[in-house]
Amino acid sequence: MTDAIGARIADGDLAPGTVLTLGGLEAEYGVSRTVVRESVRVLEAMGLVEQRRRVGVTVRPPSAWSALDTRLIGWQLAGRRRDQLIVNTTELRAGIEPIAARLSAQRSTDVQRREILRLADELARLGAEGRGDSPEYLEADIAFHDLILVSSGNLMLAAARAPIAAAIEGRSLHGLTPGVPNPEALHNHIETAAAIGRADPDAAEEHTRRYVAAVLTEVRRSI
Repeated sequence: MTDAIGARIADGDLAPGTVLTLGGLEAEYGVSRTVVRESVRVLEAMGLVEQRRRVGVTVRPPSAWSALDTRLIGWQLAGRRRDQLIVNTTELRAGIEPIAARLSAQRSTDVQRREILRLADELARLGAEGRGDSPEYLEADIAFHDLILVSSGNLMLAAARAPIAAAIEGRSLHGLTPGVPNPEALHNHIETAAAIGRADPDAAEEHTRRYVAAVLTEVRRSI
């Protein structure tokens, strides 16, 4: 029930200002009042609705939503707002991944650097085989970006791992990741890893900026 209502709100079927009642939701979904209350509590915690006595459950505007909540991202990826969500998330990446790569080049451990280099090699191999849309490529891609954020040593940057991973996965699962990766983006992934490996923060930041820009151009063209 929570997923059903959340998806309707995320997709715009339940517009901001729409007022729902516990009794109405109970009848519509054929569940107990306890289940309804729990679903409303979850949606309220995510900022999607607001419950007030004698008014009901009011749908809130997108500006109030917990935009980085991975469950909300999943609902948006499955709906009409998918393309805009992917653009928004890539714009977020453009803002944080370059600085994360810079910090990773300065702070990552030897073990982390070796793993970042290994993952870049894996992306290069799979890309050369035309398997950019494969589950293996997706797994390596998420792990690559995840590790750069973690190895930055900044907990706030690392906290962006889940929404970024959700967006990368959603883009792939909806068939928006090409079998042959964007050559510029893939090249700069590899160069980012090399820069982190040799502890070159300027190059790590610059190559990360380039690959995110290439991906952003690509996703903007797709909408």
